[in-house]
Amino acid sequence: MNLLPFVISGLGIGAVYALSGVGLVVLFRATGVLNFAFGAFGAIGAHCAWQLLEWKMPLAVAILAAVAVSTAISFLYGRVFAPMLSHRDIVVRAVGTLAPALVLIAIMGVIWGELPRRLQFPTDQMFISLFAVRLTYTRIIAIVLAIVMVVAITLLLTRTRLGLDMRALANDRDISAVLGVRILYTETAAWIMTGIFSGFAGLLLADLVRLQGTFLTLLVIPAVAAAILGQLQSLWQTAVAGILIGITEAVLTPITWISPYRAAAPFIIALIAVTILGGTARAALKDR
Repeated sequence: MNLLPFVISGLGIGAVYALSGVGLVVLFRATGVLNFAFGAFGAIGAHCAWQLLEWKMPLAVAILAAVAVSTAISFLYGRVFAPMLSHRDIVVRAVGTLAPALVLIAIMGVIWGELPRRLQFPTDQMFISLFAVRLTYTRIIAIVLAIVMVVAITLLLTRTRLGLDMRALANDRDISAVLGVRILYTETAAWIMTGIFSGFAGLLLADLVRLQGTFLTLLVIPAVAAAILGQLQSLWQTAVAGILIGITEAVLTPITWISPYRAAAPFIIALIAVTILGGTARAALKDR
C-alpha cells in the first residue's frame, strides 16, 4: 500500500492544525485561557468570506474580511468578557469560552444553515508534483503560512516588549502586575493574535475540507491535542505535533476497516497525550 500520497495530502491539513495549536498556545501562555471557541471564531470568518465571494467581491477582500471578523470577535470577547473571569479557576475560564462558541454556531445556523459548502481558491487548481504526487498551491500556502507565523510569533516573544510582557504573564500574573506589566493590554494583544490565527485556519480548512459551522468549531479538538503535545508551552513542538496529527488522519484513509473512524484520530491522540504528558500539562495548568 502506497501511503505517500496520503502523507503529502495530510501536510496541508496538518499545517492548519499546527496554526490552530500555536494560536491556542499563544493565548494560553499569556492569559491562562484554553480557548474552546477558537474554531467558531474561524468558522464565522470563513462564512463571511464565502458570502462575499457569492456577491462577486474580490478574493483579497473576502480573505481580509474573514480574518478581520474572526479577530474582531476574539478581541471583543478578550476585552469585554474574559477579564470578568480572569481571577477564576482555569477550568471556569476555559468553559467560559464555550458560550461564544455556542452563540456563534447558532448565528451561523440561522444565517447560512448547516449545509456543507466549500471555499474555492484559484490555488486549488495549481500544483507541483512531489514524488509523483500532486501538491496543490493551497496546501503549500498552508504549510508556508504555518512556518511563517510560528517564526513571527517566536520573534515577537523573544525580541519585543510585548513578548517580554507575555512571557512574564506566563510565569506569574500577580508579580507581573506589581512590576508594571500592562495586564489588560497584553492579554488583549494575545486575543487579537489568536483571532488572526483562527481566521486563517478557518479559511484554509473551509477550502481543504468543508465549510460548515459545527465542523469548523470542532477544529479545536486536534488543535488542543497539538497544544498538549507541545506541553502548552512550546510553539515549535505544537506546530510539529499539529502536522503529525494531520498526516496521521490522512494515512488512515486507505485502511478500509478504520477509514470510517479516522475523524476520531485527534480525539484518541489528545487522550494519549493527556495520559502521557498529564503531569506536565497539569503543572502548566496549575501555574495559571
